[in-house]
Amino acid sequence: MQNDEPSAVGAPSTSDPVAAPMRKRPKPGERRVQILQALASMLEQPGAERVTTAALAARLEVSEAALYRHFASKAQMFEGLIDFIEQSVFTLVNQIVEREGAGRDQAARIVAMVVQFAEKNPGMTRVMVGDALVFENERLQNRMNQFFDKIEATLRQTLRDAASGEGSATPTVDAQVRASALTAFVVGRLQRFARSGFRRAPSENLDAAVALML
Repeated sequence: MQNDEPSAVGAPSTSDPVAAPMRKRPKPGERRVQILQALASMLEQPGAERVTTAALAARLEVSEAALYRHFASKAQMFEGLIDFIEQSVFTLVNQIVEREGAGRDQAARIVAMVVQFAEKNPGMTRVMVGDALVFENERLQNRMNQFFDKIEATLRQTLRDAASGEGSATPTVDAQVRASALTAFVVGRLQRFARSGFRRAPSENLDAAVALML
């Protein structure tokens, strides 16, 4: 593990046949990524208690002061994880919207993608459902609420187009009900995944469950 602190060992003697290699300092931005990766990794531990900056610093073998050279607060570290979640998921949402025709298949693809992202990133799942944010700044939970609101709005749009194409007399209402049910389903699957210690896969019988709602 690389260390932000300088080595206590003095300069090698010129008489030494082989000088010990010097540790490389992380490149600009590299330590920020390492901190976020360590935080996400600690959140992946089933039953993990609240992650403290002291525990995070110990994991990285640096001082807490070294953490605060890269993030002004722990809330900022969680914001970094939320940025990653938003960028990753909505980049994929946009790709699905662009490549797939609007309709139930598109909605099903979006639901499956969010669930699969969470399954591959257990630590991020605890952030997404708010378990890791309980004792943190309220604005972090608000951002995750907005994340799922945006997912629901995207589902509502594609399902409204589908309902209109199918000749529904109330396409907006139909789409709103289905989008709300699908979003609640996703949140529920992610909560079960996190609270089971990541034993209950959120993708379990996913296609059949989504088909029932669509």
